[in-house]
Amino acid sequence: MSLKSQRRLAAQILKIGQNRVWIDPERIDDVEAAITREEIRKLVHEGVIQPLPEKGVSRARARILHEKKKKGRRRGPGSMTGSAHAKISRKEAWMSKIRALRKRLRGLKEKKVITENTYRKLYKMASSGSFESVADLERYLKAQELWRKR
Repeated sequence: MSLKSQRRLAAQILKIGQNRVWIDPERIDDVEAAITREEIRKLVHEGVIQPLPEKGVSRARARILHEKKKKGRRRGPGSMTGSAHAKISRKEAWMSKIRALRKRLRGLKEKKVITENTYRKLYKMASSGSFESVADLERYLKAQELWRKR
C-alpha cells in the first residue's frame, strides 16, 4: 500500500513538495488505483488529494524582542558585536577623551594648581594626543613636578 509514486506525481502537478501533499485517508484505495497523471489530476479536482498550507516562521518572538529593544533593553555590552571602533567610533572616543582632559586642565588652572604657561603647554600636548587619559595627564604632572608650589 505504498503511495510513493502517487504522492510524487501529485507534488509535481500541484507544484509543491512531497511532504505538503495531503491524501484523504478514507479514499486511499482510489489513490492507490490511480497511476497516471490524468487520474491524479482528477483526484486533485475531487479534493481527495490537496496541498497542505505552507508553514511560516512565527513573528511573535521577533515582535516581543522589537518591543524590548524600543524600550532600550538588550543593549548591554554582552549584546555588542563588531570591532571596538564599530561600537564607538574613533571620533566619538577622541571627543570624549579630549573634552575630559580639557575640563581637568581648566579646573587645575582656575584653582591655580598649575600656571598659565603650564596650562598652555599641557593644552597643546593634549591636543596632539600625548595623554591617554586624565590619569595619564596627572601622572605626567607629578613626574615633571609641574604642580605649583604653595
